[in-house]
Amino acid sequence: METDRPDGRTPNQLRPLACSSSILHRAHGSASWAQGETKVLAAVYGPKAGTKKNENPEKASIEVIWKPKTGQIGKVEKEYEMILKRTMESICIRTIYPNTTTSVIVQVVHDDGALLPCAINAACAALVDAGIPLKHLAVAICCSVTDSGCTILDPTKDEEEKMKAFAYLVFPNAIISVLPERSLQVGSEPMAHGIMTSVTQGAMSVDDYLHCLERGRAASARVSEFLRKNIGPKSTSKASKAG
Repeated sequence: METDRPDGRTPNQLRPLACSSSILHRAHGSASWAQGETKVLAAVYGPKAGTKKNENPEKASIEVIWKPKTGQIGKVEKEYEMILKRTMESICIRTIYPNTTTSVIVQVVHDDGALLPCAINAACAALVDAGIPLKHLAVAICCSVTDSGCTILDPTKDEEEKMKAFAYLVFPNAIISVLPERSLQVGSEPMAHGIMTSVTQGAMSVDDYLHCLERGRAASARVSEFLRKNIGPKSTSKASKAG
């Protein structure tokens, strides 16, 4: 089942992607990520010595701070912080720098839909820019379901408000050189077909979810290709766009 979209995209079509690295000079790593009019900045500071209370000192700790465009942080933003923290912890090799803390600051520039996936993609690009040892990257996609049962990718803010449900899906992107030579091995088969993070909102049937998963995985391959071409450690980072 197909549906007309206000911006003329097909249900499976992502908005234009844009990414720039090393945009903040005082941060150890930084990146901006945009999908259409949604834009997020991410900055990485660390690793710094010491971990916070309730963190395991035998591993590196990841701290995420979400900064909304205006106003104070609320319940939704705190949930975003938690999802980002867990996602970043799952991709970082936390045994290399034990008893340290790496801070990831996420600044919302503009929210026109699919904000959390944009933030995850920006944070990953910033970690690579900072040279933080990673097992692999995370590629985030938003899939939404209309009242008529149509699945659409990367909704705008207006589209999100009309959806009956949507899912934020994060897939591993293992085909990129972010592993230090002495890091642990990561099997390619589970990485190629797994899912790292899944957050749903609204009333979604099992069939709806499986359809979102299928569409999201296919779209993640396109985002992964964009990442492989356009991000890297600071010495080779550059601004780039894809339509």
